[in-house]
Amino acid sequence: MLDLEVVPERSLGNEQWEFTLGMPLAQAVAILQKHCRIIKNVQVLYSEQSPLSHDLILNLTQDGIKLLFDAFNQRLKPNFAHGLASLQIPHGATVKRMYIYSGNSLQDTKAPIMPLSCFLGNVYAESVDVLRDGTGPAGLRLRLLAAGCGPGLLADAKMRVFERSVYFGDSCQDVLSMLGSPHKVFYKSEDKMKIHSPSPHKQVPSKCNDYFFNYFTLGVDILFDANTHKVKKFVLHTNYPGHYNFNIYHRCEFKIPLAIKKENADGQTETCTTYSKWDNIQELLGHPVEKPVVLHRSSSPNNTNPFGSTFCFGLQRMIFEVMQNNHIASVTLYGPPRPGSHLRTAELS
Repeated sequence: MLDLEVVPERSLGNEQWEFTLGMPLAQAVAILQKHCRIIKNVQVLYSEQSPLSHDLILNLTQDGIKLLFDAFNQRLKPNFAHGLASLQIPHGATVKRMYIYSGNSLQDTKAPIMPLSCFLGNVYAESVDVLRDGTGPAGLRLRLLAAGCGPGLLADAKMRVFERSVYFGDSCQDVLSMLGSPHKVFYKSEDKMKIHSPSPHKQVPSKCNDYFFNYFTLGVDILFDANTHKVKKFVLHTNYPGHYNFNIYHRCEFKIPLAIKKENADGQTETCTTYSKWDNIQELLGHPVEKPVVLHRSSSPNNTNPFGSTFCFGLQRMIFEVMQNNHIASVTLYGPPRPGSHLRTAELS
């Protein structure tokens, strides 16, 4: 049984770790992983078919604690604790059941903004707008949040809010100056989809590989060309539970203007967001000409993916990775095609 201290309207924890209202899901999971010898039998509860209709819950069954995370922003909201004989509150009372929340009433409260103590030197994306030109996606405009002082619009004494933009064709140095160092640099292996290319036996092996900048707290990956070191692809992650990459990325709150492909809709645009469903997007853009690429991720050839396959559809220089519940797992944005080249859905990997 855990020995925990409650700070009203703020947190539940001890000297080693603390679950704070407004904490991102990934940080709470990191605490549980680090202390897995003490905190055991943790369940992850969510709605497989309707992940936005129910809170995501980390259920600490052995210790009688439920951590509730908002289905949309995935931050810790008022949480429920019961059966904690050793739970201590400042005045020395012992309780059997309690809720921890901020605000005037439990019914009206919701997940607060992320507290400054949870930034840990990282920058988070409040929103990501996809910029378009006449032919398709041109780049990203990111509204970023960081803790600390410095140039930028101050939301309060210590919160920095600022905007940065990155575009296709930007150099590696341009991106570093705009967004800072990535959390990880990932080098692609040989393209597994080359078998779908014309004359695959004539493909010349590459001496160097394209590479990704992984920005986990932004929910964004940026792919650079191995030869020019310029941006050629953006990947935006929605971080839905039930996807193979769940909890690797912070949810990217993106907005993508779509050029509508309907009669009498010339020049009109609609917006695709993190919460749009594939059926609604198809109604606006029309059905893809090519069949979807079935994507089945696994950690090794001998391992199975318990979440099943996803399906990748290409439209308007974008590839939508669709989960079996019709939600979007990721959106891949491509730059203008090179002269003489043809964009294929098979280029996803």
